[in-house]
Amino acid sequence: MRCDLEPTPPNGLRHRLNEWDPIGVPDDVQDEYDCMLAPLVQRLRGGSDQAEIGEFLRHELEDHFGLPSVPSEPEVMADRLMSWWAAAGKADGIGCV
Repeated sequence: MRCDLEPTPPNGLRHRLNEWDPIGVPDDVQDEYDCMLAPLVQRLRGGSDQAEIGEFLRHELEDHFGLPSVPSEPEVMADRLMSWWAAAGKADGIGCV
């Protein structure tokens, strides 16, 4: 399997953010959360913990998108992303997503 480490973020992460869809955009808008892809990949590759990823998501919801976040929502999504990342073999930097 070939693993390209191009700046293009992985589709698996985009899919998960679109499923989460915290701002409720229509299904036909696939790139709404692309602004979070590269920073999230960097954090996941760098070994950030759930609290750090949750804080990043909370910051994006509140400061970038201008929405109040439900207290546990970013942390729940951070847990989902970390579980997905580990299952994909990315926790140790091996594998492709």
